[in-house]
Amino acid sequence: MTASAVPVARRVGAVTLLARDLPRLSAFYVALLGLTPVQGDHGDTVLEAHGTPLLRLRAAPGLPAPTVSRPGLYHTAFLLPTRADLGRWLAHAARLGLRIGSGDHLVSEAFYLSDPEGNGIEVYADRPAQDWTWEGGQVRMDTVAVDAAAVLAEAGLDAAALGGPDLPAYAGVPAGTRVGHVHLKVGSAAQAARFYGDLLGLDIVADLGSAAFLSWDRYHHHLGLNEWHTAGQARPTAPAAGLGGVELYAPDLAAVRERARTLPGVEDAGDHLRLRDPWGNAVTVYQG
Repeated sequence: MTASAVPVARRVGAVTLLARDLPRLSAFYVALLGLTPVQGDHGDTVLEAHGTPLLRLRAAPGLPAPTVSRPGLYHTAFLLPTRADLGRWLAHAARLGLRIGSGDHLVSEAFYLSDPEGNGIEVYADRPAQDWTWEGGQVRMDTVAVDAAAVLAEAGLDAAALGGPDLPAYAGVPAGTRVGHVHLKVGSAAQAARFYGDLLGLDIVADLGSAAFLSWDRYHHHLGLNEWHTAGQARPTAPAAGLGGVELYAPDLAAVRERARTLPGVEDAGDHLRLRDPWGNAVTVYQG
């Protein structure tokens, strides 16, 4: 499945990060992905890919860095339209000298790193949806080694040429790039899956016990939830840098509004709702 094949109505929007050093963080993402920084409505820096906002950076110089055991962001996942696009980005990452990990998840091929403030990042491309395996409403996913040489070859690049003078300049992520999914750290994956599934009409498409993956429209996941570092943690009592919020475009905002009536602290702005999950992760829900 390419990015263009993912239903755009039901999707993840921009992710907000609370930045301890906003200029440094902005420069990092501009260099990493070729994003365009623009001034936001409230003094934020919005980082766009061909006019599509992917990140909102909000200055928070006085906040402490989040601890590993704090609920919040596990990673923001940037979905590139094709495997060739992923290969071009991988060559660019190598030229930048970045330390990255990888995972072939059967439904996608992904590379992982962290930004200078410790926020997790995934850059990935989907395999064709017809190659995904579904059993009993669950999609088969795994984590095996990525064939990086094959990913580079898809872009017409030779792994032996990485770092060499003939490597073409990187033009940035292409049009169609967006946040394909977001992965959150929560105190209980099972409780979080029930919360988001019931509230937003998401389907649980992979349940690993300590992690759950949810989606609309039989995508492999729009939302990941894990308790790997945060099992048993409650909502933090003090603010920290890191995740400032996630935008989600749900298929039926009226239904979400009805389901959210009993939740504390919901803000209804008419065309969107602002709320927090049981661990304090801020979510803004729009009509998809």
